[in-house]
Amino acid sequence: MNDAAPEPTPAPEPRRRARVRAPELIGKGGWLNTGGKELSLADLRGRITILDFWTFCCINCLHVLDELRELEEKHRNTVVIIGVHSPKFVHEADHAAVVDAVERYEVHHPVLDDPELATWKQYAVRAWPTLVVIDPEGYIVAQHAGEGHAHAIARLVEELEAEHEAKGTLRRGDGPYVAPEAVATDLRFPGKALRLASGNLLVSDSTRHQLVELAADGESVVRRIGEGDFREPQGLALLPDGKVVVADTVNHSLRTYDPATGVIEHVAGTGRQWWQGSPTSGPALEVDLSSPWDVAWWQGKVWIAMAGVHQLWTYDPESGTVEVAAGTTNEGLHDGPAAEAWFAQPSGLAAAGDRLWIADSETSALRWIDTDGIVHTAVGTGLFDFGHRDGEAGQALLQHPLGVTALPDGSVAVCDTYNHALRRFDPATGQVTTLATDLREPSDAVLVDADIVVVESARHRLTRLRLPEEAVRVESVAHRTQRAATEVAPGALRLDIVFQAPTGQKLDTRYGPSTRLLVSSTPPGLLAAGEGSGTDLFRELVLADGVTEGVLHVSAMAASCDDDPDNEYPACHVHQQDWGVPVRVSADGASRLPLVLAGMDDEG
Repeated sequence: MNDAAPEPTPAPEPRRRARVRAPELIGKGGWLNTGGKELSLADLRGRITILDFWTFCCINCLHVLDELRELEEKHRNTVVIIGVHSPKFVHEADHAAVVDAVERYEVHHPVLDDPELATWKQYAVRAWPTLVVIDPEGYIVAQHAGEGHAHAIARLVEELEAEHEAKGTLRRGDGPYVAPEAVATDLRFPGKALRLASGNLLVSDSTRHQLVELAADGESVVRRIGEGDFREPQGLALLPDGKVVVADTVNHSLRTYDPATGVIEHVAGTGRQWWQGSPTSGPALEVDLSSPWDVAWWQGKVWIAMAGVHQLWTYDPESGTVEVAAGTTNEGLHDGPAAEAWFAQPSGLAAAGDRLWIADSETSALRWIDTDGIVHTAVGTGLFDFGHRDGEAGQALLQHPLGVTALPDGSVAVCDTYNHALRRFDPATGQVTTLATDLREPSDAVLVDADIVVVESARHRLTRLRLPEEAVRVESVAHRTQRAATEVAPGALRLDIVFQAPTGQKLDTRYGPSTRLLVSSTPPGLLAAGEGSGTDLFRELVLADGVTEGVLHVSAMAASCDDDPDNEYPACHVHQQDWGVPVRVSADGASRLPLVLAGMDDEG
């Protein structure tokens, strides 16, 4: 008989991870939310650092900001989140605009303003949003592109806490975040507005999560509405019964407000964000929505600019149902039948007879859908071309417009947000003109008699303008999104989507394939083979002869679930991302293109 104490069960070895030293954080715009202090990786040693590469035009980036809030609060003494602001549009490289965005979207961690994409390039980032996790010793241990990764990062954080606590390399304590001083104004980054039957103006006061009724002068506050009911409300539309329907954007819902009684009612959405595979029609309070940004009453229904999934939906108050009306969820600019059209973050709507006008912000486009369900484009060419150019609509340029307003003469006014301008498109002549400039991030406009009242979001006010009879002359400027092209070899190109399921999870194959890959290109002739959809996370592409450059559009999705055979209903999560990858054909280019959805590229 052996009376010796049993051998203790050895602790499981830490999960082995690829270790790549993290490059330094540099950005010409400097640091925000640090009290004026410049941060370096050395300052973050001992903490788990999460870099969030974002830009404020990007709805997916805004989703990720919200996804990270719970993790940020729960692990505040071990985790530091650093926002690395990496602009797509020219306006987003303006430091003052970044300062505004940090306040507007309630970013409560340090932000590095990187207008020249220096840190973006150092970390080989290819898409907004991208999250990079750095361990307490300064090594990159994970990279995630797109949305839906908060649960995976939370698990990784717990592993890193345990591992580095045991090694003595974890440092707990307060982080480097320093809150900026609050500024007193009646409105704070208002989004949209409408004129009530009383003549007063109702405004969505987005950053303060409420509605504000202003007197007819557009300045005097009559009442504040819905504190605690809304989260960053945006679009407003008057219904035939006198109620106002509100796009409750961050709550992924629609609510109605009755100006006569003050009653607020939840009418659509569950409060959860829509993900691929979720229902796209049904009882309004049982179907998830995704960042509804604007609403309009047209053809007997409420039309919804569903910015979060690049679609238009409708809500029918009579039947109490919602459904997809146009768009595929693919991001881009493609006209035609509603079910085949592509949008890119539609953010403004205006009903005008047999047309519903659409401000399609990420394609810097003005578009419309007709009563036959056909989508058309008046101004704009795609995701990467923008600027300020008047003239014939086919060559005119906008920059991330958020609002559109039907005018009495049949033309439309466009809130050309990132150009700080009010533009006009006349369908009768096909001409685009500029009505006013020096408007700070205009996001909506309302007709009031012979005037037009503009929501100057970044000046926190409404501005009344006389509708001008003559256009303002501006110097034409054209831009393309500036990102370094990936050099690829001619001919065959293997596309690999790197996805590693989080610890304790596996791909969910209970009901068929759990992955999806969609590939297209601009110009369409860039690819000789490989376009289309499939279920493998790799694709053998063939570049067409004679085409030297273009953009590969790649959309990937993977669903993973808890790997617990005893749990009949495991928790599952969807990871998804869209990439637009500029490529240039070169004899010395790569024959493999890896895009990281989650994990690390072991072949890189």
